[in-house]
Amino acid sequence: MYRVRQFITALTAHVSDSDMTEVDMHLPPNARSLFRRMPCDGQAHALRVLRGLKQRGETNPSMLAAALLHDVGKTAARIGPVTRSIYVLMQNFAPRQLERLTQGSAKGWRAPIIAQHQHPRVGASWASDAGCDALTVSLIARHQDHVAGKEDHLLKILQEVDNRN
Repeated sequence: MYRVRQFITALTAHVSDSDMTEVDMHLPPNARSLFRRMPCDGQAHALRVLRGLKQRGETNPSMLAAALLHDVGKTAARIGPVTRSIYVLMQNFAPRQLERLTQGSAKGWRAPIIAQHQHPRVGASWASDAGCDALTVSLIARHQDHVAGKEDHLLKILQEVDNRN
């Protein structure tokens, strides 16, 4: 049911001018264009993650920036709600096939699925190039990794809020 709600939310997403003003308060100037290149549903998701972190009392500027840019690497290919749904289903029901499918370069019909798989690394590289700090870049790069221990406290919080939104 969660994934159905997530799919419908993606199709009906809206981002206002006041939302963009809020985004600009948390990102370095060169990183703002990264956020703006994301599709509306991706921007709306990132804003929900940002606000979820703020509701938890999180104030770390690097973490709030990572909330906004954690999925920017998905713009390396056109990844819509259908592709994301297929990817999630494969993660849960066919992980070995997904691993084989996501090997190699993102070309042809596999490009969106490979981009979905590689988006943390790609987004982190772009964030670094756009002037984000090392912690923001690390959180973006690792936002889908298994959390190893208490040193990953910020990563764990980001993942929890991301998964709920």
